[in-house]
Amino acid sequence: MTEYGKTLGSTATPIPGLLIWDLPVHGDSRGWFKENWQREKMVAAGLPDFGPVQNNISFNDEIGTTRGIHAEPWDKWVSVATGRVFGAWVDLREGPSFGAVFTAEIDPSVAVFVPRGVGNSYQTLEADTSYCYLVNDHWSPDAAYSFLNLADETVSIDWPIALENAAVSDKDRAHPRLSDVDRVAPRKTLIVGGNGQLGRALRDLLGDRSDVEFSDRTTLDLLDPDLDRAREWSAYSTVINAAAYTAVDHAETPSGRRAAWAANVDGVRRIAEIARAHRLTLVHVSSDYVFDGTNEDAYAEGDAIAPLGVYGMTKAAGETAAVVAPRHYIVRTSWVVGDGNNFVNTMASLARRGVDPRVVADQRGRLTFADELARGILHLIESSPAYGIYNLTGSGDPKTWADIARSVFELTGNDPARVTGVTTAEYYEGAAQPVSARPSNSVLDLAKIGATGFVPADMQDSLEAYLAERAE
Repeated sequence: MTEYGKTLGSTATPIPGLLIWDLPVHGDSRGWFKENWQREKMVAAGLPDFGPVQNNISFNDEIGTTRGIHAEPWDKWVSVATGRVFGAWVDLREGPSFGAVFTAEIDPSVAVFVPRGVGNSYQTLEADTSYCYLVNDHWSPDAAYSFLNLADETVSIDWPIALENAAVSDKDRAHPRLSDVDRVAPRKTLIVGGNGQLGRALRDLLGDRSDVEFSDRTTLDLLDPDLDRAREWSAYSTVINAAAYTAVDHAETPSGRRAAWAANVDGVRRIAEIARAHRLTLVHVSSDYVFDGTNEDAYAEGDAIAPLGVYGMTKAAGETAAVVAPRHYIVRTSWVVGDGNNFVNTMASLARRGVDPRVVADQRGRLTFADELARGILHLIESSPAYGIYNLTGSGDPKTWADIARSVFELTGNDPARVTGVTTAEYYEGAAQPVSARPSNSVLDLAKIGATGFVPADMQDSLEAYLAERAE
């Protein structure tokens, strides 16, 4: 056998995500050899890192054996070990490409990447053909499958051997026509912690999408002992963990410490393990409290963490747990303001009621409005930059809490001089409950997320819009 002489590479098709791959095949007088699946080389050449878990082989005695059209909820890597086939693929996914068709002949020098929801079928062109396919999920009777009739008039596949003369199973002959087929829904995004400030902002941004599911039980889902069996995880592509224990001072008490570690570490570890097992993208929200605040400049993603209190320790440990998921975005943020109880609403209420507050003036950072945080998370999911840690806060000049309080007073028509700046020690002097240490510098560097094309809004502009909306 002579060498085919092809180099590894792919060609796109009219079906989005369906790729035809050329495989180098090396032959001599003894036969031939090829690398049918080589993750490192193929991923480097542009193949999605789809994580196969099973390899199947279908041996076909006769020319004209025809199988399909089957769409399963997993990706496939299709090839032949011996013989040749005529392959036909039909897009059965919801969306504008539904019903698109592509056909090609496959010999040992060709492989095809078939994305989830694309109907796959073939007809053998030689006797003793071995048809091989790797899949990235195990068969389950509960999974959602879609089938199309091989003879559907709408897609009108030009089979080399007429179907009436081909070896076709009765089951394959009886599948529905395209007009009646079960369309394959896109994988869903699950948002855990749907009732928190960020969860509500994500609901406002994504709540009308059919492929987004909210879990309203905050952290409880992550602590469910049956979490790994609570859902058909193959139906999801992304989990956004907006749930957290955020009672910073109460975390210093025995009961608070246990609750913080359970939610911010154990829960994250469990969802990260599920994300790893099912190849999900995990978006996990972390905090500026992983730093001790001693930097003179803004904290970059690679700076050493050194949390001061229990809450910060649990957020740091949660980041370590989240990286168990290979596909992860850890979003560090600070000073979140959204729908509900928060610093800005508290200051506006004090101003309205004639209360003159004492506010900490030796901690500086930037506000992050929940809708801006939600917008940045959606940007990361949709633009798919390199996995890793990303700082995401409002932009603009850093301010102290006292500075922000004065802005709130001024923007609500009150005298900002009513706000008195004090040190952290003075503010908490004589506190009856344990108090956690806070970083004095919570400013996060935004260059990395800016390089992905996301430009965070100026926090002062966001503050003005936030207060104006609530004044209406």
